[in-house]
Amino acid sequence: MSSTFTSKQHSKLELLLWGIAFPGFGQILNGHYIKAFLFIFLEIIINVNGNFNRIIMHSFNGKTELAAELANYDWLMFYPCIYFFAIWDAYKEGKGEQAAYDFFPFVSSAFFVTLGVIFSEHFTLFGLFPGPVLLPMLFLLPGLITGLFLKYLLNKKIH
Repeated sequence: MSSTFTSKQHSKLELLLWGIAFPGFGQILNGHYIKAFLFIFLEIIINVNGNFNRIIMHSFNGKTELAAELANYDWLMFYPCIYFFAIWDAYKEGKGEQAAYDFFPFVSSAFFVTLGVIFSEHFTLFGLFPGPVLLPMLFLLPGLITGLFLKYLLNKKIH
């Protein structure tokens, strides 16, 4: 639902960065307040029930085992898909050309980060335990690369 107060269309980069900062912020800029409220509400519900802020704090302070103990994986499994879908939803409304298959990096990232959450409870990397925050973050890079590669291949096939 668009607002009559929003006449400026924002750049895709601006919407991408605000979406990364917090799900729903890109929708606010786009004037889609109902979707913004829904994404912000879901972010808060999943964050609180998954203990996400606490496990982020412990993970970045090197206490990844404690973070894993506090993590509610049943709730954390929802986070990557909601997060990347909210970013995609804001991004696609930005000014500029909409290329075919622009969604692939977002979908692929959501999939790979979800895999990171799945494996994070027991996965070690070179004898280190990255935990429920850092391992999914590491899985983002292969997700982005895979999505960009698929987008490239499919766009190349079309043209």
